[in-house]
Amino acid sequence: MVLSKHEGGGYARPHAAVLARRLVEPRRFIQVIAGPRQVGKTTLVRQVLVTLDRPSSYVSADEPTLRGSDWVAQQWDAARLAARSAGRRGAVLALDEIHKAPGWSESVKRLWDEDTAARLPLRVVILGSAPLLMQTGLGESLTGRFEVIHLPHWSFSEMRDAFRFDLDRYLRFGGYPGAAALSQDPERWRSYILDAIIETTLSRDVLLLTRVDKPALLRRLFDLACRYSGQVLAYQKMLGQLHDAGNTTTLAHYLELLSAAGMVTGLAKYSGGRVRQRGSSPKLLVLNTALLSAAAGIDPADTGADFRGRLAESAVGAHLANAAAARECELFYWRERNREVDFVVKVGNRLTAIEVKTGRSEPRALPGIEAFAAEHRTHRRLLVGSGGIPLGAFLSEPVRHWTA
Repeated sequence: MVLSKHEGGGYARPHAAVLARRLVEPRRFIQVIAGPRQVGKTTLVRQVLVTLDRPSSYVSADEPTLRGSDWVAQQWDAARLAARSAGRRGAVLALDEIHKAPGWSESVKRLWDEDTAARLPLRVVILGSAPLLMQTGLGESLTGRFEVIHLPHWSFSEMRDAFRFDLDRYLRFGGYPGAAALSQDPERWRSYILDAIIETTLSRDVLLLTRVDKPALLRRLFDLACRYSGQVLAYQKMLGQLHDAGNTTTLAHYLELLSAAGMVTGLAKYSGGRVRQRGSSPKLLVLNTALLSAAAGIDPADTGADFRGRLAESAVGAHLANAAAARECELFYWRERNREVDFVVKVGNRLTAIEVKTGRSEPRALPGIEAFAAEHRTHRRLLVGSGGIPLGAFLSEPVRHWTA
């Protein structure tokens, strides 16, 4: 499979092979492609469709025409004709930005169940840029009928293989394939990130499609999370920084919306008890270091040690958080008194404590990890950076490699 030049020349994400295999398996499930904007969802699906030995069609509810409540049914009926003509091979229908079609989930449920009863071999792929809304619609109407393929932000190894990014370039410019060619022009690159990704995600995927009573507060919260990426910040302190008389429940909800959109997240403190985790002060974290550089107004050409340290910890956190978004693990931080662990990864009953160090003169002793291990049974203790696993090596491997 070959991706377009825009997405990285001949590089194919592993998710493409997963989707291609599922679309020809005997058992039918609706395939849901979920993930942030500008990570290649549409390109991946289009390229998979042309490799199949059966008719396929791709349509988008984001096209600049009016979409009524019967739009899904109209597209589905056309795909049914192709499936009947193809015989046992059937056909594939890909519906992009489907969350913008009124009543989409109820329509998909009815049509899918009709085809299941009639044993019509029509396969369906659903794409959407608002993961939270997609999950709400799926959970309400399509339980038991779908599988999710989560497309995260591009990893260091993917940007290296597709665009020849070295570690320093990846830390500064992040993992957006569409912006890779602009990294030679930092000002143009920053404008692209701000306009085509940040503003589009906030205005079209969060504010337009989700109820937000204080849109200005949500935007300021996003900016704050970018400025303080890698730091623990209590909700009350956030309100003070944001100069808002809102409440912590609103902030927590808005942070969840931003996390669902693949922008920033707030890690909970690990304590072994769910109640304490949910009530803890969050550790703010960007899910792509490009957001830190662009939204916080930091020049990607900055070579300062402090800035690189922030990028390094944010890159490790984003690598882990994207795996958590795909449900490969759970991710937390830990702090007790003056002891802290940057990241705690939970896979089943196994805990991995991870500390990120970037200063050359820092000692190898890890009092935070030692204190955590004394309180919680720990499977692995990892130091990433100076004196430990090289940062590039850590980011080059999937999270499961370090937690197995």
